[in-house]
Amino acid sequence: MQRGENKFRAQQWFQWVYQRGITDIDAMTDLSLSLRSSLRADTELALPVIESENISRDGTIKWLLRVDDGNAIETVYIPEKSRGTLCISSQVGCALDCTFCATARQGFNRNLTAAEIIGQVWIADQRLRAMGKSKHAITNVVFMGMGEPLLNFNNVVSVIDILLDDFAYGLGKRKVTVSTSGVVPKIDTLSQTVDVSLAISLHAPNNELRNELVPLNRKFPIEELLAACKRYLSQKHRRESITFEYVMLDKVNDSIDHAKQLCALLTNVRAKVNLIPFNPFANSGYRRSSQQAIDQFSEVLMQGGLTVITRRPRGEDIAAACGQLAGKVVDKAHRDSHYVRLYERSMLSRRIATTCA
Repeated sequence: MQRGENKFRAQQWFQWVYQRGITDIDAMTDLSLSLRSSLRADTELALPVIESENISRDGTIKWLLRVDDGNAIETVYIPEKSRGTLCISSQVGCALDCTFCATARQGFNRNLTAAEIIGQVWIADQRLRAMGKSKHAITNVVFMGMGEPLLNFNNVVSVIDILLDDFAYGLGKRKVTVSTSGVVPKIDTLSQTVDVSLAISLHAPNNELRNELVPLNRKFPIEELLAACKRYLSQKHRRESITFEYVMLDKVNDSIDHAKQLCALLTNVRAKVNLIPFNPFANSGYRRSSQQAIDQFSEVLMQGGLTVITRRPRGEDIAAACGQLAGKVVDKAHRDSHYVRLYERSMLSRRIATTCA
């Protein structure tokens, strides 16, 4: 809405809401009385409601946030010595169908609004301050919670603008990361729209296996995805690497041969690989790779010249680890029955394999 006010009024608004955490318009004393009256008449400062707050043994915090009568999302804060990372959701559930992800099992309801996305940051910031944390406790924000961010593109970009704004949260460009399963056209659009870090949920070194684990690959195969990654890095003279996330699934994608294939795949891409030990959830049909398999896989990648980070699982005891976020979703995709059948087939295949061994 155009109000005919000077630009600095918007900056004042940002400072009140995001930096000072004030949502009472009457308390915004450096705004004119007429502007405050106008804002009260047609502005709603509504936030997701905290339904539960769980704190892990390792300090990780997970909030279940009610966004409407039928749906709730999850937001996770991961504290470390030198930084604090907030993992936020972009959709209620997820429209994609990655087979190893608890969010996918919940199905999909809708995109979150920009207000619902930035509201997660606001709530986390205020709760952390109430716990006695520094006002700079959140140093990094990652779009790695529930949902595929690039399928809610406009709202996600609007939130990124607020995260980067000096009058709001003032995060650096490298401190905001968008993770995608590989929506190729939107990767290109993102590269031309904002300058943030990019992470790719890869999880397989060849199309055959990735088609199974990340069905979106059937639409945008690995070759197209990597080409988009190279285009992303070529924009705006970016010097950073793209992070390729790789969940370690026992006897599925964790062999030495898979590691060699991954090395070959990423040879000409400025990449770092984030190995993620699989985080179990009920009826997943998968098991976590052994530590020995993860170490051997990592060693092959490093010998191939890749930078490798093995993620330490955080918040497992409160189901806040990567791939475990589920929230509460009124599923419009009717995915529940699909996954029951998938799980039963997986268990049957394993029983047959064990019998024949």
